[in-house]
Amino acid sequence: MKKILCLLLCLAPLQAISGTPEKSVLEDYAKHAQFMNIKISPQGNYLAATSRTQDGSINLTVLDINNQEVLSVTQGRGKESVSDFNWVSDERLVMSMAREVGSYETPFATGEIFAMNADGGNQKILTGWRSDGLKQFAQIIDLLPEESDQVMIYSTSNNASEPYVDIYRLKVDSGRVKSEGRIPVRRYKGTNVRVYLDDNGITRLATGEEPHNTNEKVIMTRPGANKEWKEVARFGQKEGNFLPIDILPDGKTAVGLSDVVTDTNALTTMNLATGEISVMAEHPETDLSPIMSIRNGRANEVIGAAYEYDNIDTVFFTDIEDEYFAKVVQSLTNAFPNASVNINSATLDNSKIVLSVSSANHPREFYLFDAEKRALSLIIKSKPWLDKEEIPQTEIISYKTRDGLTIKALLTLPKGQKAEDLPLILLPHGGPHGPRDSLTALNPDAKVLAEHGYAVLQPNFRGSGGYGREFLQSGYKNWGTTMINDMTDGVMHVVEEGIVDKDRMCVYGASYGGYAALMTVIREPDLYKCTIGFVGVYDLNMMFKEGDIPETESGLNYLDMALPNTEEERNAQSPVHLVNKLKVPVFIIQGGKDVRVPPKQAYALRDALEERDHPYEWMFKDSEGHGFYKPENNIERWTRMLTFLDKHIGE
Repeated sequence: MKKILCLLLCLAPLQAISGTPEKSVLEDYAKHAQFMNIKISPQGNYLAATSRTQDGSINLTVLDINNQEVLSVTQGRGKESVSDFNWVSDERLVMSMAREVGSYETPFATGEIFAMNADGGNQKILTGWRSDGLKQFAQIIDLLPEESDQVMIYSTSNNASEPYVDIYRLKVDSGRVKSEGRIPVRRYKGTNVRVYLDDNGITRLATGEEPHNTNEKVIMTRPGANKEWKEVARFGQKEGNFLPIDILPDGKTAVGLSDVVTDTNALTTMNLATGEISVMAEHPETDLSPIMSIRNGRANEVIGAAYEYDNIDTVFFTDIEDEYFAKVVQSLTNAFPNASVNINSATLDNSKIVLSVSSANHPREFYLFDAEKRALSLIIKSKPWLDKEEIPQTEIISYKTRDGLTIKALLTLPKGQKAEDLPLILLPHGGPHGPRDSLTALNPDAKVLAEHGYAVLQPNFRGSGGYGREFLQSGYKNWGTTMINDMTDGVMHVVEEGIVDKDRMCVYGASYGGYAALMTVIREPDLYKCTIGFVGVYDLNMMFKEGDIPETESGLNYLDMALPNTEEERNAQSPVHLVNKLKVPVFIIQGGKDVRVPPKQAYALRDALEERDHPYEWMFKDSEGHGFYKPENNIERWTRMLTFLDKHIGE
């Protein structure tokens, strides 16, 4: 394994060494991960890894484990990158591609499926406009591990605005397809269709969303091949949902996550014939996610659950069939406390397992577990230039709001400094409904700010996901009111704890976080010294006219549910109409190709500030979208942000 590690590192481009420590820190956090994913072949002879090249594209490298040598390196054409990949047999892989389009910096999925042998031979474009076969957008829905020469895909017409989903078996050597029928669920723009197979490779369950019925979630099932589909469940957009994960081996039951019976997302099962939902396990305060065993390449049994509340935690169930697998996963999880441990792939006999380990304090690493030797060895680090022992540490804290809610927040502190009288950056997350700031993911913004001496608070204000349906929905209509109060209450908590200096505090956020960055200093004009809005929303009424959300009926339904009811109420919660209450300097950062929050939002705020001769700074990148993708643009963004912050609250 040490030689495999050496071979992988030899394929990595050399990193430039900066002359100044500050610039070096920015470069380290701006760099995209060197290694994105690693998977082992079904018989355990090869490892395949996606890694980044000098020009930024992503290639696929196959390593022969037995001979300790690189078998092949495959790269897309021009601006194409490998987006995802899977083994279909020990000798053949399938992959999907992404391509940089026009002036957009972030690659877009092409809907094409490629295949090749482990040694790089017999390459074939199986679907898409360049293929000889199915010239439509396609997506793999099942690898059919019991049939090593084919996969199951779904495909939608490139021309239809509301297409049905067609299912095909796709031969991975020739690209030939065999129809498996049509799912009676439409893939409306802005929605997604999910399809699930049983262990016999038969499509048995499909979920979709109906915008015409106010975004109702629909679940369809059928008892077997060539049987009629029927609707077994339907949920309104505020009534909860059942999100399937897998169909259990009995072929009669789906396991999934649901907040229909419980407030938080619980581990549940659904009877495929009746749609009846039963709770397996729940946490009263936070969502669960399943831990499943693997058998012959398929998920087999729910053996436990993972969750995050005070820390990252797991629980493993008793009275299960796959006791040995559960013990293995439990021991692997215990080896990495307070980190997210995920199985990336395994051999068909589970003798070798590739897992990834990551957290807010642990840049992703890949490990190989050899069951026979009971040995765990490091394969590679995704960002080898980041040392988990040296980066600023993030922890979960709790506080009470003024109306009695318990809020969980992330607090990141500078390394090597006493947690006392520090300058603070309030960093609200985007979304806002659904996402939450989690200890499972490293946030480069938080780390960069902490590396430069700032304490960073990321509150999971009401409206955030992960803490139950009631908590999430309590944020509807309240983007600029009680949600902002929750953030202020978190700031005052760390002030009262003596961690931060009340006279040196600023706000920064992106998307909804950019909106909150402005609304916070509007509602609390004397509490902060400056604010930074990145690709932020500043006019709530404009959201009904500009950007990709109002382009779809499902998007308009969401806005009607989440935003205040009337134009006047929306104006009363829109920063662009409240700039007369601002007392602090503003820094506006925007991408020219942002279709989620178009530049008109940033221009509107800038114009309002200029009308009042209010001090502001401006950064605009023509080719970036909703968030910056290119490392050099993020380095420039952070450099200017730090200069701005240091000017107003630095020592």
